[in-house]
Amino acid sequence: MKEEPGLHADRVLSVVARPARASQDRATPVDESWRRCLVDFKLDPMVEYQPLVLDALRLRERRDEHEDLVEIARAEMDLLYEQISGSGYALLLADTDGVILCEKVDSVLRSMFSRAGLLVGAEWSERAQGTNGIGTCVTESMPITIHQSDHFRSRHVGLSCSASPIHDPDGRLVAVLDASSVNAGGTRESQTHTVALVSSSARLIEKCLFLRRYCNGLIVRFHPRSEFVSLIHDGMLAVGGDGRILAADAISMRLLGVRNRAELVGRSVSEVFDASYDELARRSAPALRQFRDQRCGRGFFANIVNQEHTSGGALPTRSAGDPVHVAPEAEAGCRSLAELAGGDPQMERNVRNARRVANNRVPIVIRGPTGSGKEVFARALHAASHRATRPFVAVNCAAIPEHLIESELFGYERGAFTGARREGMRGRFLQASGGTLFLDEIGDMPLALQTRLLRVLESGEVIPLGGELPLRVDVRVMCATHRNLSELMRRGAFREDLYYRLNGICIELPALARRGDKEALILQCFAREVPAAGISIERVAFSKLLDHDWPGNIRELRSVVRTALALCEGGTVRETDLPAEVCRPRLALVDPLPRVAEDENLISLASAERQALLKVIEQHQWNMTLVAAHFGISRNTLYRKIKRHGIRIERPILRA
Repeated sequence: MKEEPGLHADRVLSVVARPARASQDRATPVDESWRRCLVDFKLDPMVEYQPLVLDALRLRERRDEHEDLVEIARAEMDLLYEQISGSGYALLLADTDGVILCEKVDSVLRSMFSRAGLLVGAEWSERAQGTNGIGTCVTESMPITIHQSDHFRSRHVGLSCSASPIHDPDGRLVAVLDASSVNAGGTRESQTHTVALVSSSARLIEKCLFLRRYCNGLIVRFHPRSEFVSLIHDGMLAVGGDGRILAADAISMRLLGVRNRAELVGRSVSEVFDASYDELARRSAPALRQFRDQRCGRGFFANIVNQEHTSGGALPTRSAGDPVHVAPEAEAGCRSLAELAGGDPQMERNVRNARRVANNRVPIVIRGPTGSGKEVFARALHAASHRATRPFVAVNCAAIPEHLIESELFGYERGAFTGARREGMRGRFLQASGGTLFLDEIGDMPLALQTRLLRVLESGEVIPLGGELPLRVDVRVMCATHRNLSELMRRGAFREDLYYRLNGICIELPALARRGDKEALILQCFAREVPAAGISIERVAFSKLLDHDWPGNIRELRSVVRTALALCEGGTVRETDLPAEVCRPRLALVDPLPRVAEDENLISLASAERQALLKVIEQHQWNMTLVAAHFGISRNTLYRKIKRHGIRIERPILRA
């Protein structure tokens, strides 16, 4: 429950006014932060300080200064966001001045976070905003949660922020990774899981920064337990060509029992381990070696990452077979229809049909499973038309709350409703006028709004909410869905007249696993992401990528590629750089609705699981977040089970 602003301010003042505590009863980090804000920064908890936001030029300068950090952090933020998506959190990366460099937030929630001041370019130092996750984490240099009334300023008591520091290979604080919610409930202790996830991601970013800085040298990755080597919990030492230690991460210091880097940096590696530099650099040695700490005699398992090129210029590999070499793509702009055709017969047919209707008014519906590239195809079709120089505006009908989608599409006049912008808003139809409006997940559009959409398509005119006069629009509408519109129409969940108005030509995008050009697609995805020097992919790793069934399709592939490139060492992607689900061997699954089977026990087990899934899904009215929580599994795992059992993900029609 939120604390009243006046009561909160009184509590802040009373805590700061208390006499200093005895050493055995030290003030909490929040108490210390409040004292700094009031005494050192002269802030008032009740005053509405306006957030300081950098202009585009200064923001770009800061991003350029932290180019490697931002690139690595974006990839990790994408992965972390998949774990917390739907929970109302935004992920923020800020520098040591508290300036937010980049974000990862649901587009539907972005305006809410902007109103709270959590936007790219805003400064969230303690001096500017008082006690908060980013600023207090910078000051304390440790993982911290600032939950609701922990904040100094009364206007921030609705926020909950869990942040973790990010250090460079020299141990200097360079950034903070933060997960913030504008309306998180529960207690401060309930945020323990969030701060743990954020801290884990911050440590991984530190690992990647270390590996990138010393990408041309030798790195010793070690741990007392062999299974932890080359994972987030191992220690890392960078060693120069003269055999002296160049850098040590925090975990290596802890494992070797030293209190500061000066005890390691500059020393010969043979003074630390019972091995010479030549022994460490020997390529013919086994992948996992054993050494002892010269100081205490403690045994360690180690993997030696020698990232220097051999004299012949070939990159080292750890498996049989020649690696697959990938050069960077010359230009990574919008895909053309020709590029999308690839070598897949169905995609070639799709591109042929798209070219024929690119410059006329034939309605287009793009169907395909989630992540198969429906918006990419729509953008390519737009680029191939005479509207290419005009706007392409995309709207995800499933991501916008039902009560907001009408104003998003058609706009509104000033004062149209409580909370509306003072100047009103141009809707997406007006924004796309002259160009293309792409309506993604059209099957999730409410029935009442389908009527208005049909009227706009027929008349070519839009009336904003609160307006009286129609506004003329010239828009090419393209729609996309992963659902069966004809089935929805038969069930009454989609208007029949709108269905026939939209269904001029249907382009079916195949799942990645069924694409005939899957190998080329994987290589293209790497080529768009690799650095200028290019990379190599070990054959065993490439085989795992080819064998994976890709339930998330091209979106999943892109995420896996970015992660592998962030984790890979020496310019070579190995099997250990791929996620566990990609490397996991394929299981022979029972057909979800088997007609004939030799093992009736397997049939019964599959049938029982299918019935249990359906029962719980119906109990929770198709709320997949609640269903996943009921079974104690992730949403991704739940969707894989649903797909395996042939369950259609379509909400039942609710009738009055």
